[in-house]
Amino acid sequence: MEVCKHIKEITLLKHPKEQVCEECIKTGDEWVHLRTCQTCGVTLCCDQSPKQHMTKHYHATHHPVIISSQPGERWLWCYPDELFVEY
Repeated sequence: MEVCKHIKEITLLKHPKEQVCEECIKTGDEWVHLRTCQTCGVTLCCDQSPKQHMTKHYHATHHPVIISSQPGERWLWCYPDELFVEY
């Protein structure tokens, strides 16, 4: 499987400090699933969540790669290359 340069640059995965969306907690909103940014380590909600904080984070920062923060899920997603990789 071909892996993009953004994923190749990751040497150590960042995992969430807590199982919460850092933005939803501030506003009392609910989330569906969590994702962790591999550039800055922020954990935010997925696109199935009402606020879609992780995609908003990508558009604001251009941090390219996230991982699923859901227990039992082991995958990365690269936004610019639209590449899904299981690990």
